[in-house]
Amino acid sequence: MEETKRLNKIMTGVVVSDKMDKTVVVLVSRLIKHSVYKKYIRRRAKFMAHDEQNDAHMGDTVEIIESRPLSRFKRWRLIRIIERRA
Repeated sequence: MEETKRLNKIMTGVVVSDKMDKTVVVLVSRLIKHSVYKKYIRRRAKFMAHDEQNDAHMGDTVEIIESRPLSRFKRWRLIRIIERRA
């Protein structure tokens, strides 16, 4: 029997809130193409992500990965900080 590896989703976004302990809110924006009008539309979603060391702050660009449920709303973990706010 072959062993299959589960692939977790990875997303990049901007931290919009870091007021909670060990949690950041990440705003992820993406472009989708409208099926009828063929125009690109900007869609966005907020995800709560677990930040163990409280490293990320507002305005930082971060990478998050899907994980097991950590609390009622947290299903993502912080992988790394791509760019710090100046």
